[in-house]
Amino acid sequence: MVSSLFINPFSEDARELVRNYGALDGIADTSEELQEIVKHTDGQNIDDNSLIPGSIMELAVKRLEWYLKREKREFNHGDYAYLLNPEIQEYDVLAFYVLAQATGAKFRPVSREARLVVESTGALIEERFRVLREGERDEITGQVLHELGSGDLRWIELEELLRTRKLKLTDIILDRGRVIIEGDDFMETFQDRIRDRRPERLYQLLVGSGLKETMISRMIMQRTEDYIARVHEMRSRVQPHPLILEAAELIASRVSEEMFAFTGTSVKSAGPGKLVPEAFPPCIKGAMEGVKSGSRNDAIVLLLTSFISYARLYPSIFRDRTPMKVSDLDPDLRITREEILPLIYDAAEKCEPPLFEDDPQEKLNITAKLGFGVHEEPEPENEGESRWYTPMSCEKIKIHLPDLCHPDRICARITNPLSYYNRMKWIMKSEGKGDEGGDEEKDSE
Repeated sequence: MVSSLFINPFSEDARELVRNYGALDGIADTSEELQEIVKHTDGQNIDDNSLIPGSIMELAVKRLEWYLKREKREFNHGDYAYLLNPEIQEYDVLAFYVLAQATGAKFRPVSREARLVVESTGALIEERFRVLREGERDEITGQVLHELGSGDLRWIELEELLRTRKLKLTDIILDRGRVIIEGDDFMETFQDRIRDRRPERLYQLLVGSGLKETMISRMIMQRTEDYIARVHEMRSRVQPHPLILEAAELIASRVSEEMFAFTGTSVKSAGPGKLVPEAFPPCIKGAMEGVKSGSRNDAIVLLLTSFISYARLYPSIFRDRTPMKVSDLDPDLRITREEILPLIYDAAEKCEPPLFEDDPQEKLNITAKLGFGVHEEPEPENEGESRWYTPMSCEKIKIHLPDLCHPDRICARITNPLSYYNRMKWIMKSEGKGDEGGDEEKDSE
């Protein structure tokens, strides 16, 4: 029988299940019942034992692994068919909490790992709704919405969902601030106002099962994000269980492994490479020579910081299209501190007047653009407080930094200075003028 446990790990039944489980000592123990459920799932690939989770901890990691692999060309749905089997729901709830607690214990709430756990939770819910029969789907949807407190929901209660763009205001139906979800409420509120349309049909078009399932997915994603943040905040007062920390290490390893497993490209493409200043585009060369007041901030903080950091650490970002953190490529931040920042600071000093003399805040902003938040220096514990920004496009440079835009013959077919850099390195290598470049001439944004 399918219950709301299959969809909602925050229901009272789910919490009761977790409370009754007791100590965490058994989450790494092999469960024959779990293995039997997996092996007898319709469509499940059982040829490879590594695909079969034997414990709750392994199931927790498999939930995330499924999400990391599902967009790859070689992905086989049969490898993870058990995740869509309602019989696994009790083990799955326990695995969800292991995954969320492990993430909160090791990673910051704004980290890549936390984001992937939240996204994977929402994606799995949406996938599970698709495999439910229509009658089950409607019943479970109504039950979960009730559990999430949507009976008399005001739009202000969705503020966090709207702020984080998990949900758009235009997605929901409102009446005097109240969110209209159920068909009876819709009919009672709007039936007398609708002309020349069948109210029932209009409800199905505007709300129906699609919006309900989207709201459920997004609300549970938000609760997952909040839960991870609470666990992270508590870790200074409560020592995480050793097995939770072990699960966290497995998460880190699996995320790193999958992020480097680029489809159709070589792993070595996503790594630091020697800077080749001769291959810099005209705009970057101009920024490094120093710019005058009026253009300094954008030239140094927005353009040069992102370009130098990506050119040195991850020049193939537009080809690989896989988000990375600076520490994924520069684990001890030595390259960042000893090579990248000195180049940026030197260019800032050459500005007229020197950028930091009358605008010291911009040094903090440079750190933020590298993904380490608003701090004086990049520190590992601050990574993830902001995003590592990719270089602005040529079109934006023309608009915001026209004094630096002096196109040469290579610029004609280029839309980003980093693509120029990769193309020029390839040209230099093909002409025997350098040993850098590899196969990056096909980079594209």
